[in-house]
Amino acid sequence: MIELTLQALFSGLLAGGYYATVAVGLALVFGAMRVINLAHGELVLLAAYIAYAAESRYGINPVMAIPIALVVVASASAIVYALLSRIEQDREINSLILTFGIGIIMTNSILTIWAADIHSTTNPWFQDSLVIADTLFAMNAEVVFFVGGLALMAGVYWWLNHSWQGRAVRALTSNRNAAMLMGVNPRQTEILSFMIAALLATFAGVAIYTGKTVFPSLGHVLTVKAFIITVLAGMGSIHGVLIGAIMIGVIESLTVTYLSASLQELAGMLLFLVVLFVSPSGLFGGRRALAR
Repeated sequence: MIELTLQALFSGLLAGGYYATVAVGLALVFGAMRVINLAHGELVLLAAYIAYAAESRYGINPVMAIPIALVVVASASAIVYALLSRIEQDREINSLILTFGIGIIMTNSILTIWAADIHSTTNPWFQDSLVIADTLFAMNAEVVFFVGGLALMAGVYWWLNHSWQGRAVRALTSNRNAAMLMGVNPRQTEILSFMIAALLATFAGVAIYTGKTVFPSLGHVLTVKAFIITVLAGMGSIHGVLIGAIMIGVIESLTVTYLSASLQELAGMLLFLVVLFVSPSGLFGGRRALAR
């Protein structure tokens, strides 16, 4: 029983790493523009399918496909931003409608190009199991991309706190008008936030392809998961996103282990509702500035 619980906790921790990498990009864009990009999960899925195409058609290692996927995802993100920036009235609700529609278009485009089949990497190294202390088991891809995701999020955290551009994003998040008076260019800062989010989405997409399975409707699932984690953490809290993602991953893993896989999504939603009932602003919602 103890070994089973430890394995469930370990699996949940690794899953939380995937979720956090997806959610941080969503939180970053929300912090800069105060809009929820409901097409973010589809951008992650696009990166996953680029990695699949590179491996299946050209025999390229999925990791080596990251630069290619980044160019494609960044281009798609630039188009999303260009459309969002044209919204002048009722920006919050209209941006939700717009990005939701973009997400549907991207999902159906992926479905048209790659069909509805489920895909995962065929590289044996990624699928090989890694044994830790003769107790915990995981795929090589899960561990490698978990560590890589943590490193990437640490880099984003450092960037937000120690670079001028990162502090500009935080200033824009805290008080847009005051930031503009201090010389912050909102458009440049928003574009930069979208590009950083595209980088995170690309890494997350390739990680999901190598460690799990991908299918066209997965993008919507990832968007909902990222939104739940972002709200759970408290809008604008990067480190809270990691904690919230791990909480969701662990509770889902324990539910699958001891109850049923069909209750996995329900368990995460119940945790989300309980936290919001106790703390309506989220775990770290009292702080508006990103990464503080």
